[in-house]
Amino acid sequence: MNIDMINAAAQRLQGHVRRTPLLSSPFLDEIAGRKVFVKPECLQHTGSFKFRGGWSAVSALAPEVRAKGVIAFSSGNHAQGVALAAREHGVPAVIIMPSDAPRMKIDNTRALGAEVVLYDRAGEDRDAIGARLSAERGLTLIKPFDEPQVIAGQGTTGLEIAEDAAALGIKNADVLVCCGGGGLTSGIALALEARAPTLRVRPAEPEGFDDVARSLASGQIERNARTSGSLCDAIITPQPGNITFPILQRLCGPGLVVSEDEALHAMSLAFARLKIVAEPGGAVALAAALFLADQIKGEAVIAIVSGGNVDGDIFAQALQRFPA
Repeated sequence: MNIDMINAAAQRLQGHVRRTPLLSSPFLDEIAGRKVFVKPECLQHTGSFKFRGGWSAVSALAPEVRAKGVIAFSSGNHAQGVALAAREHGVPAVIIMPSDAPRMKIDNTRALGAEVVLYDRAGEDRDAIGARLSAERGLTLIKPFDEPQVIAGQGTTGLEIAEDAAALGIKNADVLVCCGGGGLTSGIALALEARAPTLRVRPAEPEGFDDVARSLASGQIERNARTSGSLCDAIITPQPGNITFPILQRLCGPGLVVSEDEALHAMSLAFARLKIVAEPGGAVALAAALFLADQIKGEAVIAIVSGGNVDGDIFAQALQRFPA
C-alpha cells in the first residue's frame, strides 16, 4: 500500500464520488473546547464512505474478470457500496449479509440490484458460503477492509482532508476516524502521511469492540470477545486486518473508545447543529471529539462521520434520549 495507489484510485473515482466538505458549528466547538471540523461521509453515495472503496476495487479489476461479477461480505455499508459500484459497471454482485443486519441496509442492498444471501453469524461460516459461491460462479471477492484497492479508495477521503485542512489553515490536529477493521483509518493515515504529515490519525471505536485500540496498545493484533451486540454494527469486526494493522501501528496515535450513549448523543448533536444524519457506528469519532477532549491534542480536531444508514427507531432513540 502506498500513496501512488491512493492517487490512482482518486483518478478512477473522479466524477463518480462526492467530495464531502468540512463542516463546523460554534455549538460543537464549545462542547469540545476547541475547533471541531466534521467530514460528513454520511452524505456520500449509498450513505457512507464505503462507496469509495467499492468503486475503487470494482474499477481496478480487469474487464474480463469484472464481467463475471463480484462478491462481498458486509453488515450493510460495504454491501451497498459494492452493490452500487457493480451496478454502475454493469456487472452482477452477490452480497453475504448477517440475518440480523439492519433491515434498511438489507433492503437497500437488494434495491441496488445485488443478490443478498443471508446467514446466521452465530452458527454459519460466511467464509465457507463465500468460497462456495465464488467457486460456483467465478465471482471475485472484494473484502470490506483488508484489500489494497479498497484501502486505496478509502484513502481518497484523506486526500480531501489534506486539501481542505490546508485551505482552512489547520496545521496540527488529530483526525478521528470511526474504525472497524481499519480500511478507512489506514487509507486516511497513508494519504495524510504524504500530503499533511502534521495531522495525526486516531482510531475511534465503541466500548466492548475496541480491538484496534487494544492492538495498538499491546503491539499485536487483538480480537474482540464478541462480534455482535452493539448499536455500532457498522464498525464491528473481529480484529484489525493483516494489511491494515501494520499501517495503523506505524502511523496512528492511541485509539479512542466511546460508549453507546456517547455515540447516540453525538448523533443528536450532529442532527441539531450540522443538520446531518449519522448512524451510531458513524458517530463514534464525533463522540470522541466532543466527549474525550482531554485525550486529544491541538487547537482543532477533525472527525469523520463515516455513515448515516440508521434505522428510524434507533435515530428516534438518539433524539429522544439526548435532545439538543
